[in-house]
Amino acid sequence: MKTTTDLAQLADQIMREKGLQPEFSKEEMEELSHINAPASASPKHTDLRNLLWCSIDNDDSKDLDQLTYAEKASDQSTTLWVAVADVDALVHKDSPIDLHAQINTTSVYTPGKIFPMLPEKLSTNLTSLNEKEDRISMVVKMKLNSDGEIEESSIFPALVHNYAQLAYNAIGDWLEGKGAIPEKAKQVPGLEKALQVQHEAAQSLKKRRQEEGSLILESSEAEVKVAPDENIRIELARHNFAHQLIEEFMIAANRSMAHEFSQAKIANLRRVVRTPKYWDRIVEVAREYGEALPADPDVKALQAFLVKRKKSDPQVFPDLSLTIIKLLGRGEYVVENDQSNPIGHFALALSDYTHSTAPNRRYPDLITQRQYKAHLRGEKSPYSMSELYILAAHCSQQEDAASKVERQANKCAAALYLSSHIGEEFKGIITGAGEQGTWVRIFQPAVEGKVIHGFERLKVGDRVTVQLKFVDIPKGFIDFVVTH
Repeated sequence: MKTTTDLAQLADQIMREKGLQPEFSKEEMEELSHINAPASASPKHTDLRNLLWCSIDNDDSKDLDQLTYAEKASDQSTTLWVAVADVDALVHKDSPIDLHAQINTTSVYTPGKIFPMLPEKLSTNLTSLNEKEDRISMVVKMKLNSDGEIEESSIFPALVHNYAQLAYNAIGDWLEGKGAIPEKAKQVPGLEKALQVQHEAAQSLKKRRQEEGSLILESSEAEVKVAPDENIRIELARHNFAHQLIEEFMIAANRSMAHEFSQAKIANLRRVVRTPKYWDRIVEVAREYGEALPADPDVKALQAFLVKRKKSDPQVFPDLSLTIIKLLGRGEYVVENDQSNPIGHFALALSDYTHSTAPNRRYPDLITQRQYKAHLRGEKSPYSMSELYILAAHCSQQEDAASKVERQANKCAAALYLSSHIGEEFKGIITGAGEQGTWVRIFQPAVEGKVIHGFERLKVGDRVTVQLKFVDIPKGFIDFVVTH
């Protein structure tokens, strides 16, 4: 099997099967041919190019949706800034490019091929907050007190400049004392101090959220990538201080945006995770670890259980986290129109949360951006209530479809990688055991497969040795038997 070519063709096929469009049409490409420059600033844009903005993302990311900056005052308060790419300035509602984005609703990342929501000419160039470029954006400015509480916020259009495109792994190593500050950051006078302030602010935000009941979760799902030399790489994603920094800033920005909509009494899309449907199974999982959870969903009790497990067995904790994540259920988009009775986000312990910080690769964020810009202009929402309800359901459906595409494509790539290792033994841990079957994640490489023999009496968390018996690359099947 020719790795990149075949995996890309397989991904195309899976995209179509799940109701997503793998390619842009001639009409969309025709529209794109007339967009040849980034959007220009107007007198309404505050010039914030003097702030030491930077991006922190994956090593290979090219669609840069946000920049961050922070500075500390003498009273120990901290001002945070998040700049979000103004995609709406070039991608207009109901244009051919917008309608394509509306169908897929998200970028889809597979080992063999990336399917961007917007053409790469936009998402990785003209609407991306690229290094050493001036770009217009929507900026969320937040004042954080010493207790990690956001005291005030404002959102406005601004002109920004990305001084350094940084990567999670390098910045994370530096923040954790495992490496030197990246040369790119070192070359910008003042950026090292600004990054330290951002890190301290992120930890303060995280501590505050956890005190309010937000769950500590670390997924053990592996990243499957095809290297330039055509070899498949399978690695567990590291979650470090740099990831936490961006997560906390984005959660804060999204909360601030949701708060603005609430104050203005504007119906908008919210990202929610309802009360877990499988709470009884979460209770069973806790019981397997010798812990008791209440019969009714209780986010603080679950948080206490997770904190205890992370301290007692950090090696197994990511697998426990992944199990809990699956049992909590997927998030969904809803229309928030009753500010007095919000549905909320169970895992984040938040009642006010929207998506607004990734408009290059998530359609709900672009909807939010258009709504907020209309609000600033004193105009009515560009979306009717009926449109919002239809889009909320559609975005939830398509995001779920995109996740299935990514999981299936990853399984196919993993099956291809293991196809030359039939008969070999691997050490692993049981990650699922129930009516749907028993699942094991082997440690090296970090791949999950089904246990087809010897699964009796196995439970989640058990360590086992398994032998690889069978793979089906197009279907992504990986089957193991327990040897001891």
